Amino acid sequence: MSRLVLVRHGESLWNKMNLFTGWVDVPLSNRGIEEALNAGDLLKDYKFDVIFTSELVRAIQTVMLVMSKNNSGVPKIVHNDGRMKEWGIVYGEHGKKYIPVYKSWHLNERYYGRLQGWNKDYARKVYGKEQVLLWRRSYDIAPPGGESLKDTAARTVPYFKGKIMPELEKGKNVLVSAHGNSLRSIVMHIEGLTKEQVLKLNIPTGVPLIYEYKKGMLNRIGYLRKGGFDNDLHIE
Repeated sequence: MSRLVLVRHGESLWNKMNLFTGWVDVPLSNRGIEEALNAGDLLKDYKFDVIFTSELVRAIQTVMLVMSKNNSGVPKIVHNDGRMKEWGIVYGEHGKKYIPVYKSWHLNERYYGRLQGWNKDYARKVYGKEQVLLWRRSYDIAPPGGESLKDTAARTVPYFKGKIMPELEKGKNVLVSAHGNSLRSIVMHIEGLTKEQVLKLNIPTGVPLIYEYKKGMLNRIGYLRKGGFDNDLHIE
């Protein structure tokens, strides 16, 4: 049996400002840092063998802050090209204590196109409340120049199947740090949610969502909170 832990990054500076963020590389706010550290406290005794994150700094910050509280080892980003491919290798016996961290754009947040950097209230004034709601909550309608949730799933799910699932099948415990929409698309795949159900799914920031992998199946344990596990996905 192995374990999959999904963590949505803590609040970013643009989340705090109510801006469409998408692929803009915005760091965590002070509250987001606190959320990541709280998640680290909850996960401190969990053993991880491999870590996956998006290429955006808010997800990378989150995983590093989570692992700063963890007892299973030190996270180290794996570099696949350039001189850092060689220089990033940890030599000697100390290398055994490091946990590989793989970055990929496939886990990035949904790309919001022209809306990136816009205040959400301003977007509603320009395009109308119903149109902005349609872009944000429909499954297959994308904002101008951006991705729909369906488009996001087209890159996240193959990556999940091809890179993350094989690690679970080997019996490894996996931590994934990503974003609201990239994780929603992965959870949709795991849970077999309909298009209507996934639109009502909201994964909270900084709250670990835990699955166990056993006999070829991923079974939800639930959200890990201070009071224990909450098994409800809370689909509104």
